[in-house]
Amino acid sequence: MASVRDWKNVGILSTCQMLFSAGRSLANMTAPLIALEIGSHKALSTLPVTLLVVGTALSTFPASFLMRRIGRGPGFFTGSMIGAAGAAISLSGIFLRDVWIYCAGMLLFGFFAGFAHLYRFAVTDVAPKEFRGRAVSLVLAGGVFAAFLGPALARYGQYTISPLQFFGAYVFLICLALLTAIIVLAVDIPKLTAKEAADPGRPIGEIMRNPVFIVACISATIAQGIMNLLMTATPLAMHHAHHMFSSTSHVIAWHIFFMFAPGFFTGWLIDQFGAITMIIAGMAINMLCVFIALSGEGFWYFWVSLSLLGLGWNFAFTAGTTLLTEVHTPSERAKVQAANNTIIYVVVGCVSIASGALMHFFGWKWVNLGALPLLAIATLAALWLAMQKRKTVLEANPAE
Repeated sequence: MASVRDWKNVGILSTCQMLFSAGRSLANMTAPLIALEIGSHKALSTLPVTLLVVGTALSTFPASFLMRRIGRGPGFFTGSMIGAAGAAISLSGIFLRDVWIYCAGMLLFGFFAGFAHLYRFAVTDVAPKEFRGRAVSLVLAGGVFAAFLGPALARYGQYTISPLQFFGAYVFLICLALLTAIIVLAVDIPKLTAKEAADPGRPIGEIMRNPVFIVACISATIAQGIMNLLMTATPLAMHHAHHMFSSTSHVIAWHIFFMFAPGFFTGWLIDQFGAITMIIAGMAINMLCVFIALSGEGFWYFWVSLSLLGLGWNFAFTAGTTLLTEVHTPSERAKVQAANNTIIYVVVGCVSIASGALMHFFGWKWVNLGALPLLAIATLAALWLAMQKRKTVLEANPAE
């Protein structure tokens, strides 16, 4: 039974997820276009987004272990302030038309993401087991409001505050990070007890060999990687297809809406059908997204395919996160969550830079075709775990 404290934490972390996701969507949809305008090599137009992901990967272990030491609230506050500093540096890069300063800011903003991607785990720290799936999905659901907030701020900040393209958008980005810093201090998650802090737990290598960890990590990594691969290339693909930026912002807005809106019921679906089933469903939806994207470059092809991409990500990523909570004790959660997120964002960083190169040299078609083998791997991994679990049940109950 969820307590008042559990629901309070869900509300706070969901709000922080909304603000962070709005900022991330603003950065993701503007960064390739800013780099295209002020950078010298067009094939590296996705470099700022890649550096954002690299920053996420680099900060995951420090963020997890800092929170283990000082607590969730102060840790998340620190991450938000780093994000505000990164946004300010990117703003100066836009003002000076220096792509490297802009990229440095995106790298630092990625450090903020390394902290913020732990919101979904933090909400499970003190929640009862039966509430964890719903808690994770409801925190992620906070991003539904970011679906329209982030793109709206990007559009409004494109030229409104300054004739410099997107200067105003990065003023908004600073404000979003600062607002997150204020709100997250209200989170009520106690630090580890002295006994839990003193317990080193199992070696991380032993935990990572657990089949449940393997499949949870593969599913979340591929869900995030495919989402990043296709979403990062979409503004460029729509630009090359001669769509207006307003059309691109609408496509991204609805993509983000479908990433997070299902969070209001994904937890219930996981309770009903199981995490493995939801992972397979998410990968199947993403395959459908790819086939639609390959069918044409009109506005509606982009809209439908990116909407399905968001829905598939939500199912697979939420289910993978829920599955991961099965493999660690409280004393082990920092290193398990850090290992999981580091793997995710190292892979996503590689995918992100590949997205720009694939788009530049081969086009939108090959960006989508590149997703299919990864989706197949995640689906097969989930089916393998389902068979392993069934085998374990049959061995324990041979009469069945």
